[in-house]
Amino acid sequence: MITYVENLNPVVQALVGTLFTWFMTALGAGAVFIRKEMSRRMLDGMLGFASGVMIAASFWSLLAPAIELAEGQALPAWVPAVVGFLLGGAFLRLADRLLPHLHSGGPSASPEGVPTSWRRSTLLILAITLHNFPEGLAVGVAFGAAAAGMSGATVAGALALAVGIGIQNLPEGMAVSVPLRREGLTRLKSFWYGQISGMVEPVAGVLGATAVIVAQPILPYALAFAAGAMIFVVAEELIPEGGRNGNLHTATTGVMLGFALMMLLDVALG
Repeated sequence: MITYVENLNPVVQALVGTLFTWFMTALGAGAVFIRKEMSRRMLDGMLGFASGVMIAASFWSLLAPAIELAEGQALPAWVPAVVGFLLGGAFLRLADRLLPHLHSGGPSASPEGVPTSWRRSTLLILAITLHNFPEGLAVGVAFGAAAAGMSGATVAGALALAVGIGIQNLPEGMAVSVPLRREGLTRLKSFWYGQISGMVEPVAGVLGATAVIVAQPILPYALAFAAGAMIFVVAEELIPEGGRNGNLHTATTGVMLGFALMMLLDVALG
């Protein structure tokens, strides 16, 4: 499997990897065909699990390679990692302020971003879409780094990242489709809009892979940028949402399990 992927064009590698993460989002959204409601405790545990995967991926697959790639350059190795990391968080914060969206915090949740008359369902889809962008970008940058032959970046490691992101996309798909069903949409429409939120990942993945191949000097910054954007999503949305409903211990257990799984994947495959 790994040998076959290594023979593909790096942009195609990124496309295949992010198509997998999109598929996993759709699989999670398919839960709406099974039930209209989902245990809040289960959902909080899965959000915690997604947080653990993203935290581990941010270090093992993005920040550590960024620091390694920056060694021997004119600037200290920590500079690209710190600058890129903070820029990634700042970019998501700016998008969070400007793009109208709605977090899945229940009926009392208030829309964020610029004022709009869009429906709550549309705002909920936009929230998850906004948070899926850095995940697709991370996978694309990882494949681009491997294609550039950079030390510490491998196709196996990029595959591990894609698998980890894909696994944590399951609860994200559910987090869109199930609330949409509660909003009154049909099962088919809830599923359709739930999986649409993952469409941005192949786009971001191809852009990320292309960017680092064309401009290799920015690679450490790009890796750290993707990590900063992912950590912003975890800190701003996933962990607070997972612990908001009295299931903090369940969410925390999910974080630990998700981190351990992503660490295992990266070390074993990367």
